[in-house]
Amino acid sequence: MKIFAIGSFLALSFLFMASPLHSPAQTAAPTPAEILKNLPQPIFLWPNGAPGATGDTEADKPRLYPFVPPTKSTTAAVLVIPGGGYTHNAIGHEGFQFALWLNAQGVAAFVLNYRVAPYKYPVEIQDGMRAMRYVRSHAAEYGIDPNRIGVWGSSAGGHLASTLGVHGNDAAPLPEKSDAIDQADARPDFMILAYPVISMEAPEAHLGSMHNLLGETPDAQMQQKFSNQLQVNAQTPMTFLFATTGDDTVPVENSLDFYRALERAHVPAELHVYDYANHGCGLCGEIPELATWPLLLRNWLIHEKWLPKDAPPLPPVEMNYPSWPAGLEGPGKVSQP
Repeated sequence: MKIFAIGSFLALSFLFMASPLHSPAQTAAPTPAEILKNLPQPIFLWPNGAPGATGDTEADKPRLYPFVPPTKSTTAAVLVIPGGGYTHNAIGHEGFQFALWLNAQGVAAFVLNYRVAPYKYPVEIQDGMRAMRYVRSHAAEYGIDPNRIGVWGSSAGGHLASTLGVHGNDAAPLPEKSDAIDQADARPDFMILAYPVISMEAPEAHLGSMHNLLGETPDAQMQQKFSNQLQVNAQTPMTFLFATTGDDTVPVENSLDFYRALERAHVPAELHVYDYANHGCGLCGEIPELATWPLLLRNWLIHEKWLPKDAPPLPPVEMNYPSWPAGLEGPGKVSQP
């Protein structure tokens, strides 16, 4: 187990930080119109209709946004899965902003816009599996290595990401009508989990995510299956975790329990827990106390050789993008029920 952190507490290596000596200067976030103008064309995961779709509106059509930098520093790529409690996609600051952060360092990124409530399992998980399989099966077209594809999930997106990591091809059944894409492996090669939902069982569970995914009265076996800390094994991908001790939305125990499970399974893992209270800040550019975590992530990516040492430098700290840019359509639109 390789742990790289500045501070330590008990038997786990954590990062406890009050505030940096100098607050990083911020650049303004683009307007929603500027975000939409510069978005890549989406790729619909099922062009002829998604499995389990209950309609034919924008909310029923999961899609990927491929962010491919003109010059890549690495053959690795990342599938980005925004959070939102399985009720919406925080695709601005936990999707597009993450992708551009990766692009600035020469990394290809693919942002998933997946279906949410009132959809239930297996739909959300199938969308995530299909996205990973699409990227892997089209790796040659994007100039990336199909064996170097990670996943970056935040909050409930962290639950979906970690579900791919611990369950792989067994996370959800194949759609009734499968194709060649569905033959690709759905398990990522590494994981980045930001303040993730991990457990579907009390007391650690985020109840909103649990109910939105599994229903108001979930089956106990399904709760256990998708309490991903219980499903870690030696095949689980190496993982970077970031959380805050005072998170009052998703208890920090989600990250702690997942880290401990990784350690017991001898899976390389790095955990950074900040002595702060926050949930959902993305790259956290507006919070000086937390704005150092992207640098720690970059260091980990370099250490694990997903990013070369001579990659372009860390991009400037930015204010958060809007959670859902006005004018954007898709399954995770915040205003949808």
